[in-house]
Amino acid sequence: MPVNSKVSAAPPLAPTSPTGPRATKVSIIGGLVGVFIELYDNAVYGFVAGTLAVVFFPSDAPTTSVLLTFVAFAIPFFFRPVGAAVAGSWGDRIGRKRVLLVLITLMSLSTALVGALPSYGAAGVWAPIGLVLLRFVQGFAMGGEPGNGNSFLAEHAGEGRRGRVVSYANAATFIAMLLGTLFAAVLTATLSTSSMEAWGWRLPFLLALPLGVVGLVVRRLSDESPEFVEAEEEGEVTRSPLKEAFTSPEILRAMGLTIVLPLLNSSGYFVLFIYMPSYMKNEMHFSAVEGLLVTAIMLAVGIFAVLFAGRLSDRVGRKKMLSTSAFGMVVIGFPCYWLLTRGSFATAVVGAVLMSVCFAGTNGVMQVTLAELFPTRVRTVAYGVGYNLGTAIFGGAAPLLVASLIAATGSIWIPAIYLVLTSAVAGFTALRIRETAFEPLKR
Repeated sequence: MPVNSKVSAAPPLAPTSPTGPRATKVSIIGGLVGVFIELYDNAVYGFVAGTLAVVFFPSDAPTTSVLLTFVAFAIPFFFRPVGAAVAGSWGDRIGRKRVLLVLITLMSLSTALVGALPSYGAAGVWAPIGLVLLRFVQGFAMGGEPGNGNSFLAEHAGEGRRGRVVSYANAATFIAMLLGTLFAAVLTATLSTSSMEAWGWRLPFLLALPLGVVGLVVRRLSDESPEFVEAEEEGEVTRSPLKEAFTSPEILRAMGLTIVLPLLNSSGYFVLFIYMPSYMKNEMHFSAVEGLLVTAIMLAVGIFAVLFAGRLSDRVGRKKMLSTSAFGMVVIGFPCYWLLTRGSFATAVVGAVLMSVCFAGTNGVMQVTLAELFPTRVRTVAYGVGYNLGTAIFGGAAPLLVASLIAATGSIWIPAIYLVLTSAVAGFTALRIRETAFEPLKR
């Protein structure tokens, strides 16, 4: 019998708790909030990377400052697997909701504290040290969020609508990045360079604190995952989820897929939305505002594209969506990148939008696909560890890798090459997965 049929037949909750559709909506919104804050932080960091380079890593060589800033950007991604292992184990042992409350608190506080750090000129070497330490905390929180947050959403969604519900989280990431982009664009357009370096860069980070408070309240009102509650009632919660994940050949194979399958998800996000604004300004000689506006348009289109992709995957399956979008990026990657290099705002928008739509086909379906690969008892830890390992290797290091290769080779085509190669690997991997869209979640 499908798991969700048991959940629907369970006795109603106490009158003090929200019930029925309202409870599901509140829980889904609660699951989305942390994803929003996580991506908002990353987006803000990438969009003000040039300013952060001056504030925290002053150097006579501007390229060195930018590279050091991207090193600090990459640090939390290599700490994410630790957060995934610890917070994922907690999520499989004590429930998704409790862990999500801890994660949103850590993420919002650490992000806001970045905005309160002194500059290198005021505190010397302690300024970049403080930045790196806070990035470690953010890395831990970011590592625990995907496995817990997306599992929470998938488990609340019910049969036949998991793709649509989890795609809300993907749309939330685009909205978060769009907010960060517009905020950075407004600050860049209205503040002088000296004002931006003195205090303007702090504002987007400080905004994370009130966002976190709202998110914490909403998550407290959420219900625990019905899948976890049922597993707990039936005595199926394992005491050592991490150990079970690494000793089961079947789960290990699925974890391998979570590393490779999201290649386009990782490389596309960081190349298109984090690295590209700086690249357009420094290498393609767009103004800072023009580069941010191109990104904003790309994100606005992506919001609707990921929602459409998630809904469509409930009808045609995850496998078709993932493989089609990945191979689509292989086909359009170089031509669209060529449009970006023409120096025209209009052609840059066309190239960026086409890549955004193709990327959304993967982004809108990836997280629900990964959640469906694992059984409830180890879902958050196995999903989280595998996904974050891949993100650390192919995503977090992407801006630094691309910047270094461009500096070494002088080729402006490095971002396109990286994007197309990773898309090809992701596409062939998608062809090998089993279709899971039309089955109940594994127990």
